[in-house]
Amino acid sequence: MLDFILTSILWILALYGLFEILKTIVHVHKYPRSSFTDTSFVITVHNQENSIEYFLRLFIYKMLYDNLSIPEIIIVDLNSSDNTLNIIRTFSRDFCFITVLTLDEYLSLLKQPASNESYLTNL
Repeated sequence: MLDFILTSILWILALYGLFEILKTIVHVHKYPRSSFTDTSFVITVHNQENSIEYFLRLFIYKMLYDNLSIPEIIIVDLNSSDNTLNIIRTFSRDFCFITVLTLDEYLSLLKQPASNESYLTNL
């Protein structure tokens, strides 16, 4: 009787694993890789030290899980008085596609002509 129970449990787990694999395959084919080439996401933050890390980790996770190809995320700090700027600078060191700008840097970037795109690469 114990043999039957263990065999049944193993078969249930094997079928569950097969179901999860099939679900992943269907998801990949149903939602093909989206591409945002030449697109930058701009996120503005102000005094968000308690929630910015969770938000960025969730955003990056969704990017990777949904196969989104986002070449650049620009995070603009709107003169935060808390630890927000340090947290997002840490993320910019960990992830090469994240650029952190202060409000003044972002405003000067907007005033530049569109043909001069080397500003962000020099930061």
